[in-house]
Amino acid sequence: MNKRVLVTGGSGYIGSHTCVELSQAGYEPVIVDNLSNSEKTAVEGIEKIIGKKVEFIQADCCDTEVMDQIFSKYDFDSIIHFAAFKAVGESVSKPLDYYRNNIGSLINLLGLMRKHNVKNIVFSSSCTVYGQADKLPVTEQTPRKEATSPYGNTKQMCEDILRNCANAYPEINVIALRYFNPIGAHPSALIGELPRGVPNNLIPFVTQTAAGIRPMLSIFGDDYNTPDGSCIRDYIDVTDLAKAHVCAVNRMVEGRSKANYEIFNVGTGRGVSTLEIVRTFEDVNNLKLNYKITGRREGDIEAVWADTTYANNELGWKAEKSLDETLRSAWRWQQYLDSKK
Repeated sequence: MNKRVLVTGGSGYIGSHTCVELSQAGYEPVIVDNLSNSEKTAVEGIEKIIGKKVEFIQADCCDTEVMDQIFSKYDFDSIIHFAAFKAVGESVSKPLDYYRNNIGSLINLLGLMRKHNVKNIVFSSSCTVYGQADKLPVTEQTPRKEATSPYGNTKQMCEDILRNCANAYPEINVIALRYFNPIGAHPSALIGELPRGVPNNLIPFVTQTAAGIRPMLSIFGDDYNTPDGSCIRDYIDVTDLAKAHVCAVNRMVEGRSKANYEIFNVGTGRGVSTLEIVRTFEDVNNLKLNYKITGRREGDIEAVWADTTYANNELGWKAEKSLDETLRSAWRWQQYLDSKK
């Protein structure tokens, strides 16, 4: 059986961890990444962890001609599509860039799947499609809310495109994984989250503040209707999230899908507040963070976390890492980065 998997955006944060898990599960990942928001060093990290070379092609998924050549050369069995712009704030100021890249790349891949007879695609979706849900935790049946940013809108639109294509082309199998908040790093500390410039996500800002790169961490609001007043999210270890992709590919390859378009929530099933993250990080790494409470940030929802029952039962996947373990791995990764300077 052909076990070659195209991983678009495979040198990014979640993509690199997924390539490790794919390789360890007996698949052969082929990375296509234009390096617009990632570094080639991630590929070196993957190779050190798995102990062998990984196929890497620097290319843009929106380039039909180049992608057609890649599909012709490699004969893929499945695709995992990570390649997308993902900064919520930036998407508000650059909506055209987000629509062109995020939607254009998916349409391109779907056309090439049909041309080259590739059956399976796992799509990197997001819990942003739920917005501020009326009822928590959210299940896969929770209604989507109107997106609050062009980024969120691209995830909803891509899901719609995939659902329409699965309906029109029954030979295609689609699994959309709605991620909650990925954090942490590989236990080896050889790969992890590598933000460019000022981080948009909480944990890199926490670790950079602990390392003295950032003078202070801002907590955006302590007046939400939550136990400690700060926002609540479902934080999932990135290696647990990566394993969910392997389960999704296995499900399609083995013909176990219940339908040719399926959605799964990928989270821990537990909501954790921003202040709880900060305190736990301090405790497990035995350090103190310089932080202050500031005003609410535009676009932030109060609380969201997943009901993971469906993914646990149907996908045969469950988040396993503890928050302590994950926050220790994030700090080890930051220390590794600092040691390379």
